[in-house]
Amino acid sequence: MPEKLNISARRATVTRTTKETDITATIDLDGSGTGNISSGVVFLDHMLTNFSRHSGIDITLDCKGDTDVDDHHSVEDIALVLGSAFLQALGSKTGIQRYGWAMIPMDETLARCAVDLGGRSYCVFSAEFKRPAILGFSTEMVEHFFLSLSRTMQANIHLAIMEGKNTHHMIEAMFKAFAYAMKMAVAITGKELPSTKGTL
Repeated sequence: MPEKLNISARRATVTRTTKETDITATIDLDGSGTGNISSGVVFLDHMLTNFSRHSGIDITLDCKGDTDVDDHHSVEDIALVLGSAFLQALGSKTGIQRYGWAMIPMDETLARCAVDLGGRSYCVFSAEFKRPAILGFSTEMVEHFFLSLSRTMQANIHLAIMEGKNTHHMIEAMFKAFAYAMKMAVAITGKELPSTKGTL
């Protein structure tokens, strides 16, 4: 079923229903960092709540998925829906910073993220995790989440762990680095489209 969109200001709601998941997500790029997340995957709830708090972007998300099978469909489809919501909320992208970057430490871990909201989908991900899963979130799905997000958000996302041992710290630092990179990238800093091509 095609996604249904509802857009106002820099806010968008996207609904996606398949045989595997039923998801509705609303984001507000100019929010206060409030996250109301029910993904069906406990650790992903924690990561998206952290993202919302540190980016200042409000997210309301509800997912009913086939987590009795595993977390794959829910994690992938949530990323696709969130990416679509980001893209729609950005609208024409006039005045945005476009680029954002951050380096975030968390104890022994250091994560780096750079984002370009220039309309081209690409993801480079570099991290190796020692644990296979945390609270229902398969660590192999962390990369897949950001790959899927970059696709529908039409953005470049580069994420890497520079240092790290603890899997929880590594994943959380990556989501926080992504949060601060997005906070910078979506900020309104001018009145023109940030592109020499005249379009993004």
